[in-house]
Amino acid sequence: MLYVAAGILLQSLSGCGSDSKHSSNTIYLNYSSGTLESIDPAFAKNLYNMWTDHMVYNTLVEADESLQLTPSLAKSWEVSTDGLQYTFHLRTDVFFQDNEAFANGKGRKMTAADVEYSFNRLIDSTTASTGAWIFNDRVDKAQPFKAIDDSTFIIRLNAPFRPLPQIMSMPYCSVVPREAVTKWGKDFRAHPCGTGPFKFHYWDEGNVLVLHKNPNYWQHDAEGKNLPYADAVQISFIDSKATEFMMLLQGRIDFVNGLDGSFKDLVLSKNGELKKDFSNRINLRKQTYLNTEYIGFLTDSTKDVVKDNPQLNPLVRRAVAYAIDKQKIATYFRNGAVLPATSGFIPQGIPGHDSSGRFGFNYNPAKAQQLLAQAGYPNGKGLKPLHVLAPENWADIVNFVATQVKEVGIPLEVEIIQPNILRQQMSRSEAPMFRAQWIADYPDAETFLAFFNGRFPAPPNYTRFSNATFDKWYGECMNLPDSQRHIRYMQMDSLVMSYAPVIPLIYDRLMHFTSKRITGFKANPMNIIDLKTVKINKL
Repeated sequence: MLYVAAGILLQSLSGCGSDSKHSSNTIYLNYSSGTLESIDPAFAKNLYNMWTDHMVYNTLVEADESLQLTPSLAKSWEVSTDGLQYTFHLRTDVFFQDNEAFANGKGRKMTAADVEYSFNRLIDSTTASTGAWIFNDRVDKAQPFKAIDDSTFIIRLNAPFRPLPQIMSMPYCSVVPREAVTKWGKDFRAHPCGTGPFKFHYWDEGNVLVLHKNPNYWQHDAEGKNLPYADAVQISFIDSKATEFMMLLQGRIDFVNGLDGSFKDLVLSKNGELKKDFSNRINLRKQTYLNTEYIGFLTDSTKDVVKDNPQLNPLVRRAVAYAIDKQKIATYFRNGAVLPATSGFIPQGIPGHDSSGRFGFNYNPAKAQQLLAQAGYPNGKGLKPLHVLAPENWADIVNFVATQVKEVGIPLEVEIIQPNILRQQMSRSEAPMFRAQWIADYPDAETFLAFFNGRFPAPPNYTRFSNATFDKWYGECMNLPDSQRHIRYMQMDSLVMSYAPVIPLIYDRLMHFTSKRITGFKANPMNIIDLKTVKINKL
């Protein structure tokens, strides 16, 4: 397979640019899912939906490349002392894109009433939005949202939740006009209308999606020039990551997110840099990605699948953690493009991550054997085999882990399973031990700590971890100022690691490959791409 991939890539390199016949000011993308489910932000449940929604719509706030919240439709906001009311002050110069749902087809001004409508629609059971969880059981049931006037909007909560502004940056919270939703009904998914930098033009589902520049877009650059710079975005739907990368090399698209596994050794050096054959053809942009890859343990002793299982003992779980060389995983299985996860579940790049090394698990086989002896299994004697479930794309890493833990006396059986079946078993507490990942939904470390809240179901609490102190701290910190809350987050992460319901393996990093013809491409650490400032260069 490696030699076949090498031949294909070299052929692509030799012909690079030969069939690049593009409009001079259009950005070309490909969605390797082969499809796009919807352009309705109420269903922004996967990455490609979120990317498209971010082009067409706006939210009240946005998270930039450094995870700083920046104003968008909201100019400013404040929270009441009791943490139960958030007030957002909106821009008054924002218009919806032209759409036949409006009088004379001309987009009208956006107001606070549109925000109220959009959020109520999100939690309306008839909408059946996959994003209803954002507000359900969190906002006041009597009157959660209120437009005070055209430019003032209020959210009322039933309990303090300081990361609320961060949640407002999620594409689910995009603002839509009632007229367009009413006119198109369920077909609003294919007739979107928002306030974003690009407006809908044409969609042949499964083949091509075309968005045009919104000429009435409200944002400008530092020099006062209208955004976006590009005239259009054209998206294809070739359902192969390998083919997608070759399209980039051939100049047919401008951007690829990540790399097909069969190409990593051909394209990247062991320190995660582009090899020379590729660096003069494309650019590689690396940055923080709020994604922790981990091995989890079901810790609920009432479940039959872990009855009398030695993994219920935290000493055994910690022994497994110390037996794994995460640096080798990062270097040899990911070509140095990721970071070893040695400092807790909260990844690098977000406030609440503790990089001091005070907790977490480094590679220490002697410590692993010491913990096994404390647990009553000296050198693994008498230890029943553990059983881990993993998807096919992680088989090599999980088998490597199994080899390493066996070296300290811990027998580990690996079962490869389809991803959808694995998720089902994790949700039903039927997976005793599992390989998974946790990607931030919004730019606050609470999204990683909710994973361990004993009052929450699975998801997010797939391990069924329950600790009274943790739950108490979680509740208390939801109305703490940011600086104090971030310190508490570290303490909570440290407490979790002492029980080791999960073993963080790697902190992921984004690898964005772009063509030489574009500059100004941006993305934040949740992997939401921003095309407003992309310029097309004449090569």
